[in-house]
Amino acid sequence: MFSELARYPLAHLPTPIAEMPRLSEALGGPCLLVKRDDMTGLATGGNKTRKLEFLIADALEKEADTVISTGAAQSNHCRQTAAAAARAGLRCILVLGPMAPAQITGNLLIDQLVGAQIRWSGDRDQVAMMQEVAEEERSAGRVPYIIPYGGSNPVGATGYVLAMEELTRQMLRDELRIDHIVFATSSGGTQAGMTVGALAHHFAGSLLGISVAPEAKTLEADVLTLAQATAQHLDLRLEIAPERIAVNDAYTGEGYGIMGEPEREAITLAARSEGLLVDPVYTGRALAGLINLIRKGQYGADETVLFWHTGGTPALFAHAEALAKR
Repeated sequence: MFSELARYPLAHLPTPIAEMPRLSEALGGPCLLVKRDDMTGLATGGNKTRKLEFLIADALEKEADTVISTGAAQSNHCRQTAAAAARAGLRCILVLGPMAPAQITGNLLIDQLVGAQIRWSGDRDQVAMMQEVAEEERSAGRVPYIIPYGGSNPVGATGYVLAMEELTRQMLRDELRIDHIVFATSSGGTQAGMTVGALAHHFAGSLLGISVAPEAKTLEADVLTLAQATAQHLDLRLEIAPERIAVNDAYTGEGYGIMGEPEREAITLAARSEGLLVDPVYTGRALAGLINLIRKGQYGADETVLFWHTGGTPALFAHAEALAKR
């Protein structure tokens, strides 16, 4: 449907769908599947690689020579952005916050290995600082391209419109019925793209984003706005009703990036039952939410739930001390 879109190949696609029978048995719940977007292949993979195929293509079309983006010190998005820039022969500047950690590990180590320049924001606004960096680059005679937090704009969200097309083809090929999809949501681009893709490709199941930090009401409004803009960007005439956007913010714990007991349990349970690695910030929190929802009886034993794994493996090493106590 979207073969004419400019796309820079970065991801190993399609990502596989695997059964999780031992996790399902341990929870006494529904049939559990996992969509392995941690296997997209770019510097350990993750969901942002799908977005970056379109963002990097757009940067190249605009004759940019430098990409600029922002995130936390252990940002999965920034790690994949830096790797994508290296693949495309572009310079990369990352505005990370707030301060440099004492130890360079996880995503931050990969940022450095692939050659990104890092600016630390301290107590400054990171978006404003990105704009300042872009002006510096223009003054130096270069052509910067700003990629927003999480790659979450209509260009980036396009990656997950196509991801839903990929999923529906896999369902048809493998005769799968999927009643619900559960995933981590934060900047909203993945969820917005999934929402548009579900409508465009007639996916009949439900979509639930487990918030890693933002309040549900705020994030649902942001996702709806971005989904509508993404549909317009793709010239799709879709009516996206607010009730199509579902976010659960009951599992944000003590805040962004702070690992609690639910995340520890989810990480350990996934690893020991399925050999599956989830991270402390995004997929671990989303899986912890799914585990709790199953225990509360939200999903029936006769239903099939797909957990969409959005990556984040390197962040495990940044929390090694806390996890090693288990």
